[in-house]
Amino acid sequence: MTSRLQDKYKQEVVGHLMEHFQYRNVMEVPKLVKITINIGVGEAKDNPKALESAVKELTTIAGQKAQVTHARKSIANFKLREGQSVGVKVTLRGQRMYDFLDKLMNVALPRVRDFRGVKPTAFDGRGNYALGLKEQLIFPEIEYDEIDQIRGMDINIVTTANTDEEAKVFLEQMGMPFAKA
Repeated sequence: MTSRLQDKYKQEVVGHLMEHFQYRNVMEVPKLVKITINIGVGEAKDNPKALESAVKELTTIAGQKAQVTHARKSIANFKLREGQSVGVKVTLRGQRMYDFLDKLMNVALPRVRDFRGVKPTAFDGRGNYALGLKEQLIFPEIEYDEIDQIRGMDINIVTTANTDEEAKVFLEQMGMPFAKA
C-alpha cells in the first residue's frame, strides 16, 4: 500500500519535473531520500524525565522509535560532558517518510499560529531542506495536557536534487507551502 503522496509523486510530480528541467532519463528526477527529526534536550543533564518524555513524544509524532543522542565532546561553558544524553532523533525512510511529510504539510503546518508558509531560503546548497518548528503541539497526536514542556524540533528533508532550484520546484510540486516572497 502506498501513501497518497507517493502516488502524487509518481503520477504528477515526475512528469512535471521531466518537462520543467528537460531531463532525458526518469532517474534524473529528484526524489526523497530520508527525513530526519531532531529534538535537542539541553535540560536532560538535570532532569532525566525530560529525555524520556521527548523520546515518547518524538516516537508518537514519527511513528518510529526515537534514538537518544549523546554529546561527542565535553564543553565546559555548557557544563556538558562527553557521552552525556543531549537529545533525541529519528530517521524516516520509505513509507513512513512519505506519511510523515504528508502529515507535516497538510495537517501540522497549517495549525501553526499566523502561518504564512515556510521559508523558501532554507536550502543547504545541495538540494536539502531544513525546517525548524517551535513547538510539538502542532501535531495532532500530541495532547496538550500530557506534555511536560514545549519543545521545538528540527526537520531535515534530504532529496537527490543537485541544486536548490530543483529541490524547491520538487517540494513545491509535492505540496510544501512555501511563503510568497
